[in-house]
Amino acid sequence: MGDRPGPKLRAAVVGTGLIGGSILLRLHESGFDVIGWDPDAATRSEGRARDVHFAEELTDAVRDRDVVFLCGPLPTLPETLHTAAKYAGDGCVFTDVGSTKSAVASFSVEHGLTDLFVPGHPMAGTERAGLTAAMPALFEGAAWVLCPTLDGIEAFRMLVGLILDVFQARVVPMSPAVHDSVVALSSHVPHLLAGSLAGAVAESDVRDAVLGLAAGSFRDGTRVAGTPARRTADMLMDNREQVLRQLREVSAFLHELSTALQRYDVDALVEQYRYARGTRVALLDRDLHSFRRQFSLMGDRVEEVEYLLELGAAGGYLTGCRVSDSAVEYAGHRPRPDAQSPSPSPARRPAAD
Repeated sequence: MGDRPGPKLRAAVVGTGLIGGSILLRLHESGFDVIGWDPDAATRSEGRARDVHFAEELTDAVRDRDVVFLCGPLPTLPETLHTAAKYAGDGCVFTDVGSTKSAVASFSVEHGLTDLFVPGHPMAGTERAGLTAAMPALFEGAAWVLCPTLDGIEAFRMLVGLILDVFQARVVPMSPAVHDSVVALSSHVPHLLAGSLAGAVAESDVRDAVLGLAAGSFRDGTRVAGTPARRTADMLMDNREQVLRQLREVSAFLHELSTALQRYDVDALVEQYRYARGTRVALLDRDLHSFRRQFSLMGDRVEEVEYLLELGAAGGYLTGCRVSDSAVEYAGHRPRPDAQSPSPSPARRPAAD
């Protein structure tokens, strides 16, 4: 559990598609004073039909709010942050839900908003879109990245408590750069692979037969290809350099599998798949231990932020944040210090630049 303002906290959600709509509905059902806004009039009408307060103008939605969630399309986030910060009340905390972090984080630095803005990314969603697809329970048990900074550590602490208690997610502290590198491999490249597989089937002369036989592996492997195309394109372009870098790594491994197949090398295929299986097993059964770590509110914030960033980069997450008069105490889980990553496969070679 975490310390957070009670349901009297005034919140706004700007952009109410699947993610923003799910945030809005969860806050609403939890009894918060929450206002939604969306540029689409039909979406605003749909929200009101669900008995949720929607403003007609963005400026009215954010005025006198304590926290604002920015949930519009990636390319709009910097300008929306800039506008919302001008009209919200003093001390209002802002966070976003964009799937890349470096660009909007840099924008907040350039415009002096780092004390109020905490870049964020809830790692949840479906291939569906829009407020009609929103689910209040969408984030339960999901990882929710927040990027702490020295200037914005108080805002970070407040958001940690809010996200843990209201959305029941796992908060992963992470720097924007590390986040973008990680999601390139964990999320963005899978979108490329899903699109490639689904596209290849679409062009195949046995397309209909494939769809007739498609089972779990095909459905799981192509699920995110159902994501709205523009949203996927924005995500990939906004993280272009990291996606291309990680794609080279994936292509190198695929090349090794293909080469083994071409050479009738069963032993090499078995070795590579045993190696890959280790990562899949680790995903389902990670060896974690609980921790508690306290920092003085009068102490050096550098130590606190460095600890948080190291925790996220190591694969850990927060489950609690308690702020007293003199200290902040974090609780959570992290991989055991003696946990070993699998040794690189002997066949692995660095990807070509």
